[in-house]
Amino acid sequence: MTSAVDIANLRARFPRAFGLSVLTRTLHVVGAVLFVAWLVALCIWFDITPARLSRGISGLLVILRQMVPPSPGMQWQDILQGLAESVAMAFLGTFVAAAIAVPLGFLGAGNVVVNALAHFSIRRVFDGFRGVDQLIWALAFVRAVGLGPLAGVLAITAADICVLAKLFAEAIENADRRQTDAIEAVGAPRLLMMRFGLLPQVLPVLLAQVLYAFESNTRSAAILGVVGAGGIGLQIAERIRVRYWDEVSFIIILILITVALIDQVSARIRRLLIA
Repeated sequence: MTSAVDIANLRARFPRAFGLSVLTRTLHVVGAVLFVAWLVALCIWFDITPARLSRGISGLLVILRQMVPPSPGMQWQDILQGLAESVAMAFLGTFVAAAIAVPLGFLGAGNVVVNALAHFSIRRVFDGFRGVDQLIWALAFVRAVGLGPLAGVLAITAADICVLAKLFAEAIENADRRQTDAIEAVGAPRLLMMRFGLLPQVLPVLLAQVLYAFESNTRSAAILGVVGAGGIGLQIAERIRVRYWDEVSFIIILILITVALIDQVSARIRRLLIA
């Protein structure tokens, strides 16, 4: 039977096993109070009030009622053309970005570029470009090349290059070294080591990542048209401007169906490649 002295010794050696100390509980309470105060400050800063939320919900319910039943309207051919344009933009932008990202991924892999300073610099460049959103690129390219799908393709490409390059570099770094060591042991040059030692191992993973990027870019391409970069987003923006909410709901349903189909096909192909 454990005595009171043994319990006191255990409490002195392992105080956390017997509950939180007074200082720890005080810090938890102070942290919770500061967190609640921060939330209240944000609500005041953004003018989030119950009355404003109530008006917003009422307006949203009116819009939802006007969305039913969905209607293609008189220009349903333009809607289908815009949807096909968005899918084509996503495909072309993803393809070009992946083609450029493959060599960049090898340059960003630590087991390919072994110089620590060069590896660190390349990865930080990837991080810097990944911080620029597609909409920012779209606004820049709309200004540079004009309205239309070309700006959307360039925006998707520019936004995805460094994202895919980082993912590719991490996949290459996780490759099994035994295969590359065996190729190097027979005297093969470094280029052949990457071609036959690294690329066959990581190619299924790279293709799976490209497929996922294509699926994600299909959703993004539907938004780029709002800023004039072509695609179905332009059709949505025009109908929101004139408050044709039934046609907006029809377009949203088409986008959901398209993304769901692409997601199913991409997921099946990814499973086959990774397996």
